Amino acid sequence: MFEQDLAHVTMGQKAVVSFNALPGLIFDGKVTFVYPTVTPETRTAKVRIELPNHEGHLRPGTVEFAAPVSAGPVISVPDSAVLDTGAKQAVLVERGEGLFEPREIRAGNRAGGYVEVLDGKIIPERRNPINRALIWIYRPAIRGVLKAKALTIVVALVALGVSVYPLTRIGSEFMPTLNEGTILYMPTTLPGLSITKAAELLQLQDRIIKSFPEVQSVFGKAGRAATATDPAPTEMFETTINLKPESEWRAGMTIDTLIAEMDKALQMPGVSNAWTMPLRARIDMLSTGIRTPIGIKVFGTDLDEMEKLARQIETVVRNVPGTSSAYAERIGGGYYLDIQPDRAQLARYGLTIGDLQEVILTALGGETVTTTVEGRERFSVNVRYPREFRSDPQAIAVRVLVNTMDGNAIPLGQLAKVRLSRGPAGIRTENALLSAYIYVDIRDRDIGGYVAEARKAVQDNVHMPTGYFVTWSGQFEYMERAIEKLKIVVPLTILIIFLLLYLNFKRVTETLIVMLSLPFALVGGLWLQWLLGFNMSVAVAVGYIALAGVAAETGVVMLIYLDHALKDLKAKREAEGREFTRADLYEAIMEGAVERVRPKMMTVVAIMAGLLPIMWSTGTGSEVMRRIAMPMVGGMVSSTILTLIVIPAIYALIKQAGLERPQ
Repeated sequence: MFEQDLAHVTMGQKAVVSFNALPGLIFDGKVTFVYPTVTPETRTAKVRIELPNHEGHLRPGTVEFAAPVSAGPVISVPDSAVLDTGAKQAVLVERGEGLFEPREIRAGNRAGGYVEVLDGKIIPERRNPINRALIWIYRPAIRGVLKAKALTIVVALVALGVSVYPLTRIGSEFMPTLNEGTILYMPTTLPGLSITKAAELLQLQDRIIKSFPEVQSVFGKAGRAATATDPAPTEMFETTINLKPESEWRAGMTIDTLIAEMDKALQMPGVSNAWTMPLRARIDMLSTGIRTPIGIKVFGTDLDEMEKLARQIETVVRNVPGTSSAYAERIGGGYYLDIQPDRAQLARYGLTIGDLQEVILTALGGETVTTTVEGRERFSVNVRYPREFRSDPQAIAVRVLVNTMDGNAIPLGQLAKVRLSRGPAGIRTENALLSAYIYVDIRDRDIGGYVAEARKAVQDNVHMPTGYFVTWSGQFEYMERAIEKLKIVVPLTILIIFLLLYLNFKRVTETLIVMLSLPFALVGGLWLQWLLGFNMSVAVAVGYIALAGVAAETGVVMLIYLDHALKDLKAKREAEGREFTRADLYEAIMEGAVERVRPKMMTVVAIMAGLLPIMWSTGTGSEVMRRIAMPMVGGMVSSTILTLIVIPAIYALIKQAGLERPQ
């Protein structure tokens, strides 16, 4: 076999063989071995084929091959059916009702009076009804474009300019809310809430939440676990709400409307509500310390002044449209039991500071006296005063007794001053500066637009002393970081596309023509994004970056066909000895654009067919995937329409320079 045919041969493949010495006989066998060497002089290789020889026609050394191996199933016709005109080969194909039509073919191997048909099995484009419809629609449009090229470009620019309208009405966010199937309700109350009151409030909230038919189960937690990694105070609750499958929800109910109804039902005096998802809340709190979509951080040097500024900001932010809740941390809202020793009294009874502190440690905090063993479990036994002896400062001063050296018991109130004092409930530091947080939850607003309005309101209504300043955090901080990275990624992407196009065309003119199609691809993406109500986010930005590459692909396909048609027609005019005119240019554009509309539409339809199922998806993560696919779906529609219209117009304007005008 010839070297170029070896790629089509594999061991075990069916082989159809005929021999010159045995005319009219065809043998079916299979390939058993392909020799790995090629003869340099003939560029051929040997193939071993096993053939059945039941009738004894084949004998060693008496035959030679007349035809190579045929690769797989083939269509063959008799030699007499092939009409050979020298330049072309054709066969007559039945159309029905006794009618025949010629079909151009490309002949392959000949064996046993038959010819293998390599090409010509596909229905011609002119007989494809879809292609005929596309040409019928597209041909008049191209004729109009070639008659009014400048007007076509102006209309396209107007369409691009009108797209500023949806752009100005699209909000911004870091990432869309991912529905995790579970809601995390995180209300906050004022500091100083007792354990008993916290339990009552928590149970009340759980009963209200469980009354919603969409709720499967509710579990609330107040305070923190016995670990230093969770600094949650008693006044901060965390309630995990497990939801039923959406098929069991009320008609028309969505996750956003459900949260809105719960928020309305849980409005209580002194309680600030915040709603999020469990995984998202953990990530936000670990990275920024803010558990709400938007957080405001006040930095300064004095805790009292910082709390005052935080409360002012809370009041201002509450009046910004879209605010669902706003809560400023009460830095100085903590209560402390202050026991100040009276050194003169201690000396009078012969006691030391250490003796007093040991009694306080044992009576109030408790002391481990033994360990009980129950099977494989061990529990420490602590001893301290009963609750009624240590429930308030007065009881501690009267009932806690300190033993002297002579055996007398002196009340703690005679040896020290016992009182309650106010102090910071918690001290936050960030970047070596004291900080106070304001948590802001929003509803029916995009993060970017809300922060811009809230920031202006804070600047106009809150005066910041010297040494104090405010930063905006939460998901808005993520968004700002993403914008800074996109300022590098987007120009770099456009530059890479330009370089790849230039390496393909080797000319700046054709490269710029394709690059002009990229802005037009934004038209459909922006309008579809506005109609669907999607905010600009990182997911949407990724979709637009992908759209740039796909739009460039359609432009390249169009330009290649235009260049091929122009080159062929120029060669034809040179062979005829005629000058190439503008009329010939328009004819080449009609040929390259109209007659090759099918491959262009196939490119677009294949991309759309892969993206539309993503737009209809509803599973976990579909919120992000829809926003990635959305720019490409809308952009491919506008890019296809404008590419099919605008690129031929620009191509004609550039190529007609110096050509004779048509008469």
